[in-house]
Amino acid sequence: MTGGDVARAALLLFAAAILQVTLVASGGIAGGSFDLLLVVLVAVALARGSVVGALGGFGGGLVVDTATLGTLGLTSLLLTIVGYWIGRYGETTGRDRAHAPYLSVVVATILYAAGAFGLHALLGNDVSARLVLLDWLPPSVVLNLVLALPVFWLARRVLAPSGATRAPRAEVRTAG
Repeated sequence: MTGGDVARAALLLFAAAILQVTLVASGGIAGGSFDLLLVVLVAVALARGSVVGALGGFGGGLVVDTATLGTLGLTSLLLTIVGYWIGRYGETTGRDRAHAPYLSVVVATILYAAGAFGLHALLGNDVSARLVLLDWLPPSVVLNLVLALPVFWLARRVLAPSGATRAPRAEVRTAG
């Protein structure tokens, strides 16, 4: 991975974080909301691996936490974990499988919501499990799935190698 690859991934995640706090967070549909930063992070982590996913999750979460004046580090922690594990999934399975992006978006959305609920409850914030996990989560999963196709297309275009050819990366084989 070159410096240009890292810069393009960082720029994509920064733009997604800024759009998330300025445009996307203010609206919702059917009780749910789009999470542009989460979907972009999933796309970057699947394409570039666990380290870039974790670093991108931390950076994007820090931008969101700073811009919204929320609990500093909460979104960063959750997105770092999501970025790492989705990147790890991308490293250990075939990235070219058609279901991988959609499965990753569904799993990341569910785990992010459950993690946010758990952390807010641990911090003593007033949260309702019914509102978060039953009323907000199902429409948000659907909205993030709708967002996944154009985001993955854009991420594939932006993160494509600048040279004409690049050797495909081999899958990681796990022992056992």
